[in-house]
Amino acid sequence: MENLLQLLINGIAAGSFYALIALAMVLIYRASEVVNFAQGEIALITAYFSYMLLDQMGVDYIKAFPLSLLFAFVVGCLIEFCVLRRAKEPNLLSLIIITIGIEMIIMGIVSWKFGADPKTMSFPISPYESLKVGAFYIRAIELLAVGILAFVILVMYAFLNYSKFGIAMRATQQNNTVARIMGIRVKRVLMVTWGISALTGSLAGLLIAPTTMQPYMMWDPMMK
Repeated sequence: MENLLQLLINGIAAGSFYALIALAMVLIYRASEVVNFAQGEIALITAYFSYMLLDQMGVDYIKAFPLSLLFAFVVGCLIEFCVLRRAKEPNLLSLIIITIGIEMIIMGIVSWKFGADPKTMSFPISPYESLKVGAFYIRAIELLAVGILAFVILVMYAFLNYSKFGIAMRATQQNNTVARIMGIRVKRVLMVTWGISALTGSLAGLLIAPTTMQPYMMWDPMMK
């Protein structure tokens, strides 16, 4: 029984990384019905941006991680504003293909800038540090992932249900045309949705990077 409970704890903890990526993808899919294949690579480039700040520029953790999340938000907004919005007469398939192209471009940029060799990113919590809770063990970074996931879900729930912009996002998701008629700036909503999605998915990338950091590190969680 103890072995079963230990496996359940490990599964829930590891699932938190995938849940953050899934939540990010669902936000975009609900808003535009586009499956964003570049989600993993947005998290990838954010993780390497954080690595650059921490290990190459000597920025401390307190500044580096917020700057990395801001970077992810800006990247998401720019992808929607500069690429997807400029597509002429786009249909669903063409937009999905565009995200695949963005995925390949970002991976190429990361490989060119940082190389294909695995890197080790400084992180305040060791990826191998474990905590003992009763008779069970859980990695500290996995426990952090569970806490971040719970926090993100609560914040997202409050944001979508009680904020003006969150309600505008829901309206855009439910009926794009009616939202426009009601005065909602749908394009702006979509752009910010891409930014929020990029930020959410990048949390998973920043949590995965201390354990394994190389240009293909997001392929496995994205495939799952």
